[in-house]
Amino acid sequence: MPYTIDDYLQTPAPYEEAYAYHGNPFEYSQKVEQMARDARQAGFNGFKKMLAKYTEGLKAAAFGIYLNNATEFTGQPLEIDAGDWTADDFGVRRGHGVEEEACCHPIMPVERLINIDSGAEKLRLWYARSRRPREVIVEKSLLASPQKIIALADLGIAVNSENAKTLIQWLHDAENKNYELIPERKSVSRLGYIPEEGFSPYVDGLIFDGDANYRPIFEAVSVKGSLGGWLKSIQAIRESSVMARIVLAASFASPLVSVVGALPFFVHLWGGESGTGKTVALMIAASVWGNPEPGRYIQTFNSTRVGQEKLAAFLNHLPVLIDELQLTRNARGKPEFDVYSLAEGVGRTRGTRTGGIERTPTWRNCIITTGETPITGAGAAAGAVNRVIEIECTSSAKVVENGHETAAAVKKDYGYAGREFVERLYEDASAQEFARTLYKEAFRSLSDSDTTEKQAMAAAVIYAADRLATEWIFRDGRALELDEISGFLASKAAVSTGDRGYRYMCDWAAQNANRLQGTAEQGDVYGMICGDWVWIIGSVFRRAAEDAGYSSSALLSYLRERGLIETRGRAMTRCKRINGVKVECVCMKLIGENDEEICSEVGEYEQDFL
Repeated sequence: MPYTIDDYLQTPAPYEEAYAYHGNPFEYSQKVEQMARDARQAGFNGFKKMLAKYTEGLKAAAFGIYLNNATEFTGQPLEIDAGDWTADDFGVRRGHGVEEEACCHPIMPVERLINIDSGAEKLRLWYARSRRPREVIVEKSLLASPQKIIALADLGIAVNSENAKTLIQWLHDAENKNYELIPERKSVSRLGYIPEEGFSPYVDGLIFDGDANYRPIFEAVSVKGSLGGWLKSIQAIRESSVMARIVLAASFASPLVSVVGALPFFVHLWGGESGTGKTVALMIAASVWGNPEPGRYIQTFNSTRVGQEKLAAFLNHLPVLIDELQLTRNARGKPEFDVYSLAEGVGRTRGTRTGGIERTPTWRNCIITTGETPITGAGAAAGAVNRVIEIECTSSAKVVENGHETAAAVKKDYGYAGREFVERLYEDASAQEFARTLYKEAFRSLSDSDTTEKQAMAAAVIYAADRLATEWIFRDGRALELDEISGFLASKAAVSTGDRGYRYMCDWAAQNANRLQGTAEQGDVYGMICGDWVWIIGSVFRRAAEDAGYSSSALLSYLRERGLIETRGRAMTRCKRINGVKVECVCMKLIGENDEEICSEVGEYEQDFL
């Protein structure tokens, strides 16, 4: 039986019938429109407003909150008190006569997000244009500045310099008048371990509120397929390739870096030949944590130093995976990358427009990279070489044999191993203590070999991670042995910048022997070779060393300390007659049959000294 006007005015029956459909927004909207039409036919035009009051009464009874003037946006996810504003499908406004318009379409705060890492608050705004609802998470500082809030126009929100202040006032009033009603949730803007909360993104109910550019990476850290399917593919690789096992272990090692107190380090796969499995190995490392598709978790070197720092800080404790070193080139067209910018684990301190400083980004993880060339050049500083474990891949020594099949397999199953690994690592203190014990034992053993402490540190983290992953995930008894890793570590001599610089200058002298004859009728003269010693004009020595990437001052200091050059007092040079002219020369001993034997006498070649 149709309702009469008395039913609409004196009983709750029509409103109860409409509200019964509120669980389904589409059916609810249909029912409201139908009953509003029936009410008008019965002579009652206020059905929708009366239904809103009925809904307010139900919510007030449930939550103890009374909404004096509720928002009336169609499809709104939350009903809040609009205060002295009118908030309906025609927008938000207030005042009588001359109205003050905040926005010409529905917009309201629906959720407050508290960042569990920094404590910063953000608001989730709901808005609708042409009946198409959208949402956006914004910083509260943006909603407090007429200059900043205009940026929301890029998202389709009708804001300009004229209504900016009014829109700010509406959002401010809406939030503060409904502070208890608007739900509050935890959010995060990075990945990795967060004290007292857990490992992001594996914290239940966690919302990402960070830079939109990193949302694809955040969402890429996910699961697909099954752990069993992933294990079936990966265990076959663990049986066939030590290099692949090291890369895989390095991926697991990333969250261990902070646990054992180590420093960030690199594992770099390089080789000029195509088809050696470098990129596929990177995909295997990515599949531990999420989607291994290039461009999802895996990034490329086609970015700035600032971008790389921000990426490392965003991943924080998860591995940084970067493909194609050759995409970064210097002015001479050669691949070049600053290892120090990521290996220190601390970004550059930058100022703000207001005179303060930005929060300095930090990270503690492993960086796994690939390229056609080594990531450190011949003249790289010892600290840079120290932090990189470089693995050469050739057609006869592929890191992954069946690259196509492996890539297809890890795209079907991924993400489970990393989640299980960190859950086991952080479930109790004993797991972390066990990891530290494994690390210390490996570090002590590797430090006794012909490698540096930082190389030993990186290898020890990889070893400990592989032992844990073998026990917790693979259960195949195929953990890496220390001698399998140590074969890829740089020796102390290879790390030493001074030793590499000395050998380079000896090679340089042999290469330019025709210009080291002391005299020449044509062409340049660089100095003179006299038996086991070479006299190089000082300016020529400095230029040759600097062009190769070595600091000439540091190299000379190293050579003097080891007795590889003859000096005069505090000077690093001796005077000699070259081409008839007395000049300051670097008198350097050349590598002989026994390069450890240092000659302390110059003999017959001293007659030209001053």
